[in-house]
Amino acid sequence: MQIDLKRVIETVGKEKNIDRQLLIGALREAVLTAARKHFGDCVFETRFNEETEEIELIRYRTVVADEELTNVSKQIPASEALQMDDTLQIGDEIGEPLPTDQLGRIAAQAAKQSIVQKVMEAEKEKIVREFRDKKHQIVTGQVRRFDKADIIVDLGPTEGVLPVREQIPGEKYKIRDKVIAFVIDVKKSTRGPQVMLSRAHPELLIRLFEQEVTEISEGVVVIQSAARDPGSRSKIAVYSTEPSIDPVGACVGIKGARVQAIVQELRGEKIDIIPYDRDPARFVCNALAPSEPSKVIVNERLHIMEVVVPDEHLSLAIGKRGQNVRLAAQLTGWKVDIRSETKMRELVQEYKNVIAQIPALGEMRAEILVNEGYKDPADISRMDPRSLVKLLRLTPEEAEQVIQGASELAAQSDQQTDLTSDEDLEGFHLGEPIIDEEMGESEEAEAAIDDIVAKTRPQPLLDPEKVDVKLVPVERLRYWMQLKGVAEHIAAVIHTAGFSDFSSVATSNADEIAYKTGLPVKLSGKLHAETTKIIGN
Repeated sequence: MQIDLKRVIETVGKEKNIDRQLLIGALREAVLTAARKHFGDCVFETRFNEETEEIELIRYRTVVADEELTNVSKQIPASEALQMDDTLQIGDEIGEPLPTDQLGRIAAQAAKQSIVQKVMEAEKEKIVREFRDKKHQIVTGQVRRFDKADIIVDLGPTEGVLPVREQIPGEKYKIRDKVIAFVIDVKKSTRGPQVMLSRAHPELLIRLFEQEVTEISEGVVVIQSAARDPGSRSKIAVYSTEPSIDPVGACVGIKGARVQAIVQELRGEKIDIIPYDRDPARFVCNALAPSEPSKVIVNERLHIMEVVVPDEHLSLAIGKRGQNVRLAAQLTGWKVDIRSETKMRELVQEYKNVIAQIPALGEMRAEILVNEGYKDPADISRMDPRSLVKLLRLTPEEAEQVIQGASELAAQSDQQTDLTSDEDLEGFHLGEPIIDEEMGESEEAEAAIDDIVAKTRPQPLLDPEKVDVKLVPVERLRYWMQLKGVAEHIAAVIHTAGFSDFSSVATSNADEIAYKTGLPVKLSGKLHAETTKIIGN
């Protein structure tokens, strides 16, 4: 088999833009494949001679006594081996160079196929490397075809996939339409490199601003975060590294030219440009624009902010279908609860009345604690005594007494969940039987209901009264408390019951949720409805 290796390496390397060492590796493997076909099952090695630019083929055989020779492919008789090297002994290995021009036509064809395969693999690997460098960046292509609802985009050397879930709702494309998208991931597949694209990802918004706003590319204006409801509304938080530069104005541009260019690319998606603030409370207030909060209560432990707004601003702060508050929460990373001033006054009074029952406190000290964000005895029971000493000017002994009293009151309390933030869930408490109002609360009615429940439902797997909130990771509590009306203890019950995410609750019916958690069926139904609504959005 005669192979002009220098010409092959130069020609293929230039035409396919493939690394020289990859080609040499492909050629070495090709010669190895051809040698096995021509010489049979031998032990071979191939080397590339940099001086002659040729592939050298070497066959290794073990030295054996002449009378013990059984396999000439892997063994060499001692008499023959000693003619090559008189220092060899029985059991040694000897390498013999073999001419590649003996490999023949069939072996040469196999070598060609191996080279072609390696070249194709090298091309695929090159594309993967190229697009991995573009991961989390913007790429431009054309619509090549449609795969059901997914869009296949021509990116030049390869194709990208724009799944339906990553498309902007309502956006329509035709063949050869231009597509600007964000590269989510680059994967290897049997059909070649697979570039996953998105037009719904918040990072697309960030990259578009980086392209459009010179101050961002220069590092004068910095994007802190972004949140999107694709095709409808988005929020982006920015700040300036130079006091003389207005970050919001820089992003808007003269007569809104810069932001309008991005709005047009995103098919009319409204964009709120928010000034970032290092103070989390101020940042959340900014993010809730155009509403103007009047007060913010921060719960650092659970990463929750209760934002109070004037009654007339309530719908504005929440937004259509909760859009404004949802985007603000995504933008800031905080769970945000919106309260009207009227509702907050009622809640504050409730909190004060409950906390004032703790021995050694009273209304004045209860009011101080409520203003600091503590809502119930359970919150007080987890306080550091030193914080109480400083906040209420107590002695260490009095602080310990307050915490002990709070712990006892929390243990006695029947109200283990605060569901006042959602009318649909209002009135459900752990340990309370669910009784039809028309039946009344007579002993006969209760007995009848208990009998029906006992016969139709299995014993719950979990007793919610025995769930310890302190054993549940705070981040999991925060996750479940994103559900409207779900407070700390209910969140702990859901987690302890083994539910991993909203989808796991949404795909279970009310009876299954009640069986796993021990919660009332009606409350379980509300949890199912709430998670289904979130998954649907």
